[in-house]
Amino acid sequence: MAAATNFSQSPLISKTRTHSLNHYPFPKNTILPFKLSKSYSLKPLSLKAVISQQNPATTTTQETTQFKHCFTKSQDGFLYCENLKVQEIMESVERRPFYLYSKPQITRNVEAYKDALEGLSSIIGYAIKANNNLKILEHLRGLGCGAVLVSGNELRLALRAGFDPTRCIFNGNGKLLDDLVLAAQEGVFVNVDSEFDLENIVAAARIAGKKVNVLLRINPDVDPQVHPYVATGNKNSKFGIRNEKLQWFLDAVKAHPNELKLVGAHCHLGSTITKVDIFRDAAVLMVNYIDEIRSQGFEVDYLNIGGGLGIDYYHSGAILPTPRDLIDTVRELVLSRDLNLIIEPGRSLIANTCCLVNRVTGVKTNGTKNFVVIDGSMAELIRPSLYDAYQHIELVSPASPSAEVSTFDVVGPVCESADFLGKDRELSTPAKGAGLVVHDAGAYCMSMASTYNLKMRPPEYWVEEDGSVSKIRHGETFEDHLRFFEGL
Repeated sequence: MAAATNFSQSPLISKTRTHSLNHYPFPKNTILPFKLSKSYSLKPLSLKAVISQQNPATTTTQETTQFKHCFTKSQDGFLYCENLKVQEIMESVERRPFYLYSKPQITRNVEAYKDALEGLSSIIGYAIKANNNLKILEHLRGLGCGAVLVSGNELRLALRAGFDPTRCIFNGNGKLLDDLVLAAQEGVFVNVDSEFDLENIVAAARIAGKKVNVLLRINPDVDPQVHPYVATGNKNSKFGIRNEKLQWFLDAVKAHPNELKLVGAHCHLGSTITKVDIFRDAAVLMVNYIDEIRSQGFEVDYLNIGGGLGIDYYHSGAILPTPRDLIDTVRELVLSRDLNLIIEPGRSLIANTCCLVNRVTGVKTNGTKNFVVIDGSMAELIRPSLYDAYQHIELVSPASPSAEVSTFDVVGPVCESADFLGKDRELSTPAKGAGLVVHDAGAYCMSMASTYNLKMRPPEYWVEEDGSVSKIRHGETFEDHLRFFEGL
């Protein structure tokens, strides 16, 4: 492998800058000089699913092929992204935590869904909440994805990225009138989540002067047995309409023929689901609801089964379901009703394409616990602190042969005891300045980042198909923070 080691520091950040609200004084896409190889009753229905709650390594399904992973540890002890040493990438970019993606891995993940959906009329609606990087959205749009939105600004961003609004779905339990007006104007599908939500959609349609294509988001009371924060389809969830209220909503839609056109039904069960049978169980309920809706004269053509497919965060070699496993469980149901299928993947499209790359600040002990302190923190990546989520951690380069292997908590510099990226991890004792990555950081990591402790949100890069490395988001600076107070 031809290694490129003599990289000058790219002049991406200057000490003094001036800003206007509409101008950012950087080139659009900085390229770094890497070039290397490459039937139904209106009675309430409920269903329980028994699946793995925590470690997906304990869950098995039918034999499948796993996603190819872009980050690999080679025999030389170095971590690679595609064919590039992460250590060398670290040496060529800003000396601060950063997110590193593989653009080819994003493509491979989308292609896995497209292949699985062959023979079906479908929309792959990427869940923008998972990761809202504009360059990534543009790439996903170019691959044929639609978009799933949960805010007006996500809709605006989707439009900016060039998504076809008629292939976009606006979800949410508290959609605002102004945002619904924009959705109505643009022709976006809108999910009806409540009585007041329906009232707001009707009002938006009147303001926009356009009929809105709506789907009823039905809460099927399916328990996917995942973390309660990411369970969205059980009876305790804030999302969706109660299935016993379905007739009320059908009557309400009938009462507004000039504002609403009911085109489908939607459900979303949750996230990190590691058994696809739960999707089929929900789909059975949903097609029965669709049969009842059609029997009342509605031309319903869409079934939206949401997203939520899990990934192997533990890097344990667990055989987890693929997009094909998911689609094959619902294929015959969809075809039997001649439906267009909408799916809403987020995590399974983007999570495994990315690492958060950090540097070790030092190693310490309190007498009972050992700590690896890094420059990254809960401000850049909050999932472990928020959900007690596990994400695999490893060093990017081989440790010294004399380095002792110990059990560490990997923590950041934020002034919170909750500031950890991983607990009880067995690692070779790293040297000061050593690189350390948190894997599978593409989803719900950068999109949830904050400036707590005035740690500015980090830059993002990706490895291109041709082996080059491009900057796809500028890191925030202290001057960016001050800009919010100019003229006050």
